Amino acid sequence: MELLYLNSKIMNRKTFIKSTGIGLSLAMFPVFSHAEVNSDKNSTSSKLDPKIVRNEDGEILNVIGDIQTHKLLGSDTNNQIVEWVDNVEPGVGIPPHIHTKEDEIFRVIKGQIEIMVDGKITVLNAGDVAFAPKNLSHSWKVVGTEKAQMITSAFPAGIEKMFNELSKLPPGPPDFEKVAKICADQGITFV
Repeated sequence: MELLYLNSKIMNRKTFIKSTGIGLSLAMFPVFSHAEVNSDKNSTSSKLDPKIVRNEDGEILNVIGDIQTHKLLGSDTNNQIVEWVDNVEPGVGIPPHIHTKEDEIFRVIKGQIEIMVDGKITVLNAGDVAFAPKNLSHSWKVVGTEKAQMITSAFPAGIEKMFNELSKLPPGPPDFEKVAKICADQGITFV
């Protein structure tokens, strides 16, 4: 009896929707929105080529002691993301700074990284991840006695141009004024 009651309620609802014309607009709405999503997806993916990057592949840059292997560039991702692997000796790091253009994700794959985001300091071990949104101060350095590896992603892309410029500075202690100017052109300030 209860099942019959539920069926009649469902039928009455279906009849109501059909008779008011709401049924047609509700039925078509998912089709239109799905078609729009597929259209956007197809237009984005048609601009991009797939890319496989092996562990040993990538452009290696010495960015003031941060040895970076660039794996994905903005030119590979329609400027959506850039990704590199940091291979860094103990004690090496990046002082507190603020990005105004890109967010960053840090994923430790070997060693230990002490990271500070918005004043909170945490030690990351292999497998740990940190997110540093733009406009928040952050820094990192390798702690312990072991060399560290960390996959860093920045989005949107563009910061790789700054790293290329920094890697061309002469060896030895960096000229902080030059470094600050190059970084400022990317919207990065030191605090």
